[in-house]
Amino acid sequence: MAFYRENADAYAARDRKPPTERLAAFISRLSPGAAVLDLGCGGGHDSLHLLKAGLDITPCDGSTELARAAEQRTGRKVEVVTFQEIEWNRKFDAVWAEASLLHVPRAELPDVLVRVHRALRPGGLIQASFKAGEREGHDRFGRYFNYPSAEWLQTCFEWAGWSDIRIEEAEGGGYDNEPTRWLHVTAKADAD
Repeated sequence: MAFYRENADAYAARDRKPPTERLAAFISRLSPGAAVLDLGCGGGHDSLHLLKAGLDITPCDGSTELARAAEQRTGRKVEVVTFQEIEWNRKFDAVWAEASLLHVPRAELPDVLVRVHRALRPGGLIQASFKAGEREGHDRFGRYFNYPSAEWLQTCFEWAGWSDIRIEEAEGGGYDNEPTRWLHVTAKADAD
């Protein structure tokens, strides 16, 4: 989290293009005006895209500094909450978690996935992305990543009560400009 606090202005101001193809697929699965939690919204780039699509967005981030930058971009209040502090109960129709849950320590990810599940109404959708790997570690900026395998991630989502779990792999990049193998997860929240 220190990286995002200390580099919030530069991180939020970078020329980042939202993942329009994944966003379009996500939006197509939602009803007009659906309530969406942008979990770990960063500089608010994706929140703005979702707002323009007519969705009711609640952006949140664990960094106060990034939250302020996202508020400037979106014109929306951004909740400051860490993943481990999520307490919403059946408030949202969907969660967009683009390159955010990949910062949750492996030991804490199952509990965080339960918290996110609880925040969704029954049948709610999550879209999340992770940098693939076999063990947790840090990048050259000192940012922590859980680097899961698809199998490990599947087990975490199943344990947390998610259904219709789909994991797709794709090559891409990130803030560090390094080639990255990504895991894109979609799943549904069943009734408790």
